[in-house]
Amino acid sequence: MSAEPDFDALFAAAAAIQPRAYAPYSRFKVGAAILADDGAVYAGCNVENASYPVGSCAEAGAIAAMIGAGAQAICAVLVFGEGAELVTPCGACRQRIREFATPETPVAIAGPDGIRARFALVELLPASFGPANLPR
Repeated sequence: MSAEPDFDALFAAAAAIQPRAYAPYSRFKVGAAILADDGAVYAGCNVENASYPVGSCAEAGAIAAMIGAGAQAICAVLVFGEGAELVTPCGACRQRIREFATPETPVAIAGPDGIRARFALVELLPASFGPANLPR
């Protein structure tokens, strides 16, 4: 996909799923939405577990939904969280995104008032290790 991703659609999907997050321990709800290579938007929310760190991140849920639907690549990501600080993907999720995205893939960070920052994945995960590093 070479056209500018529809960040409004990603924002709407992430904002809609974020309140559904299961976060009884941290009370820190996150939503994520992915634009995939099939043109669809896949959303996920964080799901905590009493046995830390067994929970899953919003980005991981969105990636699982994308793969389950048959899509194979991430074209854009939006992460939606609240608070004064930017809610960027954790280190593990940056690597999860990298598995299905290029270093140039846009990653938008949003809060209730809209998009707050935008990065290329390479800015969040420089000199990354990805699928090209492994023989197939």
